[in-house]
Amino acid sequence: MTDPLVVANALQPLIDVFEELLKGLHSVIGSWGFAIIGLTLVIRTLLLPLAVVQYRSMKGMAALGPKIKELQEKYKDDRPKLAEEQRKLMSESGVNPAAGCLPLLFQAPVFISLFYMLRKDLKIDICDPIGNGVVKAGGDLTKIACEQVTPGSGKFLFIPDLTDNAVGTVLVVLLVLYVGSQLLSTLLMPSTVTGMQRNIFYALPFLFVPFIINFPAGLMVYWITTNLYTVFQQVTLRRIYGAPGVATDETPVGMIEDVVTEVAARVGPSERPTKRKRTGKRR
Repeated sequence: MTDPLVVANALQPLIDVFEELLKGLHSVIGSWGFAIIGLTLVIRTLLLPLAVVQYRSMKGMAALGPKIKELQEKYKDDRPKLAEEQRKLMSESGVNPAAGCLPLLFQAPVFISLFYMLRKDLKIDICDPIGNGVVKAGGDLTKIACEQVTPGSGKFLFIPDLTDNAVGTVLVVLLVLYVGSQLLSTLLMPSTVTGMQRNIFYALPFLFVPFIINFPAGLMVYWITTNLYTVFQQVTLRRIYGAPGVATDETPVGMIEDVVTEVAARVGPSERPTKRKRTGKRR
């Protein structure tokens, strides 16, 4: 498996830019934790135009849903022809399915860069001046927590050290915030995401837990912040452009509508409770 630090070497120019941004934010805010949150907000805001393109693409896909189903029925035994007709339909409608992947593709380098900075480059600044001494002495700063060399230098809110792995209660709280924010963003996904895809998105945060427990706590702060930003972004785009797609039997809203319809059909006029006539005289 490729070491993320090796992969990050190819992103060194981007890492240098992010590092300077973080240093600038820290000089203004005075907190490395809030600087990470600020950097996350800046990056996500810069990616907002791509998010709008993604959202419009989802709306376009939703509008083409009935036509795509017709093509699937018509060419169910001819997969190559089906793919060709679907591409033709999307091209004529100006819909690009790949647009939905753009925000995620641009966030991946940010994630790797921040991982690298918290492990090495930025740790020197957070642990300064003792951190610089460790580096000059030939030590491996990636294996040393800032809390060990400069107590309190990497502290943020309830997190003892942003550059080190979270443990104990701190880890539990961060995991709850991460999983909760990820599930909330999944709930707000448009109805163009099918039931199977939605179930996969629901499972992803739990599948990532064994990996993220080994990440620096600062990286989890970034991830939680970007999840909450996604929730705010989805709500805002829904209000501006409307909800993409309509409720289907594969969406939570659609399933609720199906249940209501079924209950209404079963409770017909003959089954509705009627008032019983009282017999006998009142006392």
